[in-house]
Amino acid sequence: MNWGQIDRYAKSLIKEAGHKIRISFAKHIEIDSKADVNDLVTNIDREVEQFFISRIKSDFPDHKILGEEGFGDDIQSLEGVIWMLDPIDGTMNFVHQKRNFAISLGIYTDGIGMLGYIYDVMRDDLYSAAKGEGAYLNDERLPQLEITPLEQAIIGISASWVAPNRHVENEKIIELVQRCRGTRSYGSAAIELAYVSAGRIDAYISMRLSPWDIAGGMVIAQEVGAVTTNMAGQAPHLLGQEPFIVARPGLHHDILTNYIQLKV
Repeated sequence: MNWGQIDRYAKSLIKEAGHKIRISFAKHIEIDSKADVNDLVTNIDREVEQFFISRIKSDFPDHKILGEEGFGDDIQSLEGVIWMLDPIDGTMNFVHQKRNFAISLGIYTDGIGMLGYIYDVMRDDLYSAAKGEGAYLNDERLPQLEITPLEQAIIGISASWVAPNRHVENEKIIELVQRCRGTRSYGSAAIELAYVSAGRIDAYISMRLSPWDIAGGMVIAQEVGAVTTNMAGQAPHLLGQEPFIVARPGLHHDILTNYIQLKV
């Protein structure tokens, strides 16, 4: 497998898709909802996913595609080469803010992340990584993450997990929020993964993420030394939705051990 060639190909596709998204603001955007009224999808999400799939299937017919909008393959195992794609991660931001959304793409072979990309479309910032070769923001290599104690850490977490909810004991999350230096929520898992990788925030926590949300970002984060697991401290299985945490080394263990208590 010529991963260098695939890397160049993927970056070209991502930049072309980003251009399609930017010019889409000049035309009518159709907005629908999926699982609930706040789970938005647009015609642009669908069109961009179909763009990726048509090109990948034409040029790499033996590769499989797992896409958020359902136009890819029915993935039941991680065997072979799988492209895990979210055409617009942060659709609510795309609709309401026209910024703070990203294309997220991870390319895996037999369950191992080989290439990862997060493209902040409106800032034209491409975060990328190849396994074992470091992570980059555009052409600048990202440094390895240093250990940061919780009291000096910025945590990416949605306010919905601080309020009473059915996933996690919120009193422990309140304690986490009170002890850390500050919190942020950007409304896009891909953006938050990119920001952890770039050292802009120190951890990101979510109770419900799908493979296409995290596949690309995990490759990038791992290349700078971040720890990426589910809430059991295990590698995400990438075949369904589950809780997820990414954090600097040391901080990951502290948060997972002392502040995350899942409800049965």
